[in-house]
Amino acid sequence: MAEKITSIEDLEQMRAAAAAQGTTIPNYNEWSQILSDLEEAGVQSTGSFSGDKALRDEIQRTVEQYIEQTKVEQAQQQQQMQQEQPQNISQTDNEQALKATMANATSSTIMADYMKYYHMLM
Repeated sequence: MAEKITSIEDLEQMRAAAAAQGTTIPNYNEWSQILSDLEEAGVQSTGSFSGDKALRDEIQRTVEQYIEQTKVEQAQQQQQMQQEQPQNISQTDNEQALKATMANATSSTIMADYMKYYHMLM
């Protein structure tokens, strides 16, 4: 095979020519899928089955590495958020405790004044 097959159309033409001669293209289905994957990824074919297969495998490894890296980054972000969350809750708890203390102090003052005036009237 002297011609380079760089697209699915080229592969189809080569298949038709091979069928006319009574032969077949080895790995036709796999190569067709590889060319489809490369076209979908926007990558140009190398023109040979072995080159295209290696190129697709390299692209798949790169994508898998990217996905793995993204998962690690997301896990780190989630861990950081979980570490920050108790600090936020602690700060909110402190604010609530201060509000409760102020409310208790105010109600105690009101109660003390009420009792003072109550005893004055009696």
